[in-house]
Amino acid sequence: MMPSVSGAWNSISRRRFFLASGAFLQNTGVRLGVIGSGGRGTFVMGVFQKDPSLRVGAICDVFEPNLEKALSVAAAAQGGVAPKAYRNYRQLLDDKSIDAVLIASPEHWHHRMVLDALAAGKDVYVEKPLCHTPEEGLELVAAEKRSKNIVQVGMQRRSYDLYQQGRKIVAGGTLGAVRMVRSWWLNTQLGGTKADKLEGKLDWEQWLGPAARRPLDPDIFRRWRLYSDFAGGIVADQGAHVYDGIHMLTGAGYPLAVTAAAGRPHAPGGDTPESVVVTAEYPEDFIGVFTINYAAMRYKPRNDQMNHLDGDKARMDIGREDLRVYLQGAEETPSIEKRSERGFGYATDLHVQNFLECVRTRKPPAAPMWLGFQAALVVQLANRSLKEGRRIKWG
Repeated sequence: MMPSVSGAWNSISRRRFFLASGAFLQNTGVRLGVIGSGGRGTFVMGVFQKDPSLRVGAICDVFEPNLEKALSVAAAAQGGVAPKAYRNYRQLLDDKSIDAVLIASPEHWHHRMVLDALAAGKDVYVEKPLCHTPEEGLELVAAEKRSKNIVQVGMQRRSYDLYQQGRKIVAGGTLGAVRMVRSWWLNTQLGGTKADKLEGKLDWEQWLGPAARRPLDPDIFRRWRLYSDFAGGIVADQGAHVYDGIHMLTGAGYPLAVTAAAGRPHAPGGDTPESVVVTAEYPEDFIGVFTINYAAMRYKPRNDQMNHLDGDKARMDIGREDLRVYLQGAEETPSIEKRSERGFGYATDLHVQNFLECVRTRKPPAAPMWLGFQAALVVQLANRSLKEGRRIKWG
């Protein structure tokens, strides 16, 4: 969902932001490399290009139509100056002119690409979920500790004004003791058909990467989030956002244990369920319950998700665009009501701005690797719970 503000205001706001951060005093510009230029990667690349001192210097993709489109989009946004084209991400990482990389590849590639980017001395903005397994996450967190590079995981609620306000309300004690957080996300991924062809050249072996070898399958390439060898399913894809929001609002860390239940997969071809309930237990003495149903009707983005923080003094409801606090005995009328100034669509802008500020100042970013792992871990344990039919402990 795009922000409901004028382009002129956006331009002025961005320039004020970077001037205030002292960016122009410390660095005349950042050269960005993009690894994975599908729909999300190209969109976030465009957000990066709103910074007037940034240039996209290189783009890598193994699907030729994605690469060609992203090169065209990038060149149009920077006065016709085209980035270099790469078809192997390691060659992009070898490019000494690149300062930072945006990694927007499929989930099964995140772990290896982030490790290689850090080894190459690049700062990293990586889309969530951070990794595919707990073992990968532990290795990434250890690599972050050894590195001096900036790593930002694309969990934009960490930079979002509405969630920052919500965190202050919880920390201020307005809700009292919160023993349960109830979150839900409703939408649909049903009704589509399996992809049976590709409109362009794909380097399938490179795309598979660390996954097991198998024959070319256009549906896996197009809808990899539905396949457990390549992703954690919709519960991981959206659950990483939700649990990171829960962690941010409550100040919680790693879970003690996770239990999950699910229905059967219904999307054609996939093997991951679209209706899942996850219960995470925390040492901070509360449980976080997340219900996702992507077999529901399609909702408007502002209405498709909600978090209820149940305190013994008050309840806070926080969604994409607004939050409300209801005191005990006055559940009909909110005592506190806040709405994001720019809307949820602007959260990615804020998150990218935070990353670029940290690239220039070397300050810690809003969503470093260890926070990205905490969120990914919950949904990874949920998938293990589904597979093994039991409560999965951590630590």
